[in-house]
Amino acid sequence: MTIPRPLPRTGGVFLDPRGEDRALRVSWHAESDVVVLSLWRDNVCAGTFRLAVDEVPDLIDLLRAGLAEAYVAARDRAERAGVLTDTCTLSAG
Repeated sequence: MTIPRPLPRTGGVFLDPRGEDRALRVSWHAESDVVVLSLWRDNVCAGTFRLAVDEVPDLIDLLRAGLAEAYVAARDRAERAGVLTDTCTLSAG
């Protein structure tokens, strides 16, 4: 079995919910001004993508927008299902 190289000091691992030892590794490489996104399976790197540091804010904006849309959609589904109710009340002190 191949042993993966350790992540740089700044990085992270995200496990795929499908299992099978699938993971996304994100590692910053300040010396090269890139962020490397790599796909792993069974501790073997299956592919990498180098994202220039100046493009990271665009990726973050995209992820944030997707998360906001997902939140609104989930809230709307919960409201239609009657799961959410307005429990806030205003009271005059």
